[in-house]
Amino acid sequence: MMHISLFLVLAATFSGLDLVVRSVIGVKASTGFGVDLIHRDSPTSPFYNGSLTSSEILRKNALHSMDRLKHFESLIEQNAIQSAVIPSGGIYLMKLSFGTPPVEYLAVADTGSDLVWIQCLPCPQSQCYDQGSRPFDPQASSTYQKIPCGSDSCQALPRKQCTNTNDCQYLYRYGDKSFTVGTLSTDTLSFDSSDGQKTAFPTSIFGCGHNNGGNFRSPGAGLVGLGGGPLSLVSQISPQIDNRFSYCLVPRSASSSSKLLFGQEAIISRPGAVSTPLITKNPPTFYFLTLEGVSIGDKTAQSGSSQGNIIIDSGTTLTLLESTFYNSLETMVKEAIGADPVQDPYGSFSLCYGAETNINVPDMVFHFSGADLRLQPVNTFRTNGDLLCMLIVPSDTISIFGNYAQINFQVEYDLKKKTVSFAPTDCTQQ
Repeated sequence: MMHISLFLVLAATFSGLDLVVRSVIGVKASTGFGVDLIHRDSPTSPFYNGSLTSSEILRKNALHSMDRLKHFESLIEQNAIQSAVIPSGGIYLMKLSFGTPPVEYLAVADTGSDLVWIQCLPCPQSQCYDQGSRPFDPQASSTYQKIPCGSDSCQALPRKQCTNTNDCQYLYRYGDKSFTVGTLSTDTLSFDSSDGQKTAFPTSIFGCGHNNGGNFRSPGAGLVGLGGGPLSLVSQISPQIDNRFSYCLVPRSASSSSKLLFGQEAIISRPGAVSTPLITKNPPTFYFLTLEGVSIGDKTAQSGSSQGNIIIDSGTTLTLLESTFYNSLETMVKEAIGADPVQDPYGSFSLCYGAETNINVPDMVFHFSGADLRLQPVNTFRTNGDLLCMLIVPSDTISIFGNYAQINFQVEYDLKKKTVSFAPTDCTQQ
């Protein structure tokens, strides 16, 4: 197995749109490859703020979950095929290289969007943010090419226009009013492997951003879309990774890294795996599943919703459930614990208990279509200062299965079979 060093601050349906014919150097679908994932708030992240307590980080991530909910709502309500509003940055960063010779950059990874883009020269100070390094120079790369306006990949953009030279210009506006404008292009995208070799994907589609602003900041040089649309990194390399990838997220207290696997390495081989269908819905960027209910002991709260009623998103910290469904679950949790709840003074969490209270957090079984997933206390509760709070909160609209709920599971996405599989795993041992 080939391991690649990758930073992530870590999320559909597979699109069969034929965008660019490409070969891959250093990757074979028969073997696959893997990368390390590091959370944005990990001490090894360049965004790490050592002055923040674990409770402050948890509250910050809770607020970020609410922001992502609003952005998901705007996409679903406005129809992402027509809208250029997409969720703002994820909670992972990744290190990757562009061009020939390769130039390495750090970029925000976002499972709620598709386009890969970085800041490019020319990039006047008034039109670009300070990324702490020199923007990518396309003229210095021997493999860089602009994409013409009439191409399939240009037509796949939610908002585009043609320049006088028939180049395809993209415009992406994010939910926090950040934006990027530039030229849709192709070049070699590559990752460093642990054995010193580079795994390269020639003629990868990305945006060369010449006018970028908002909340982007150093050291991030751009953004990598990991959603399910045709322009995302995952969709572009799907033929070379056998249309599958998986990840295994470690607990926040772990000193080891999470793992992201591609191709044959992504296949779950351990016992106890369960699978549920991916539901095809708009926008195709998102990974929709069907959650039928949640059980604690012999009691079950029914979702009462239709197919594709929840988005699985590794970029959202908390799990959000439709309000009526959530209220039923909260009632069961209170009955199972039996202690008196304590109000969260910050209002970030709906159900908390005193951290010194001797309570037993019950296991919860999430009943996805065809897949019963047993969540341990590490997935559902976390200490928040002098409180112990449930990491599940109500939503007035859509439901999201967040990354705390996915800790210590290998989660495999098979984009050809359109399934997501889960296997209980000690992810610190991967």
